[in-house]
Amino acid sequence: MRCIATIALILASTLAVAQTYRWVDPATGKTMISDSPPPGKVKNVTRSVSGDLGSDMELPYATRKAMENFPVVLYTAPDCTTECKQARDYLNKRGIPFSEKMLQKTEDFDELRNLVGGAFVPSLKVGKQGIKGFDEGGYSNVLDLAGYPANALPGSKPSGAMAK
Repeated sequence: MRCIATIALILASTLAVAQTYRWVDPATGKTMISDSPPPGKVKNVTRSVSGDLGSDMELPYATRKAMENFPVVLYTAPDCTTECKQARDYLNKRGIPFSEKMLQKTEDFDELRNLVGGAFVPSLKVGKQGIKGFDEGGYSNVLDLAGYPANALPGSKPSGAMAK
């Protein structure tokens, strides 16, 4: 019995340090999730370490499907406090898995301008849809249409990893 417990602990510790990579395949436009780095010179790769794969797999199927088809990115800035916190808290209250992108480089500002027409923070990107500012009704509408849950599951942890 002790041997089985030891093997279980070794397997659990191995899984706990798993890395996952998430990127958009330029050929197909689909979001790819893998335990190995993307091939070639793929841009905008998000790397998660230590159990994020396990938490993704614990999500309901509908949420995982929404994440795959309509990934959520919250754009923020260092000087955005109140509204960015409200947006972050709203996404966490609904249990929305999201990445947070802090605007720091020119490329980040250009990306946001192309999405919402200006450098407004907070801004939310759901799939290819963009919403500038924090508007709970607008966020709710676009997240509902993408198939995300209306409320967080009991025991769910806040999301919001920084996008790379």
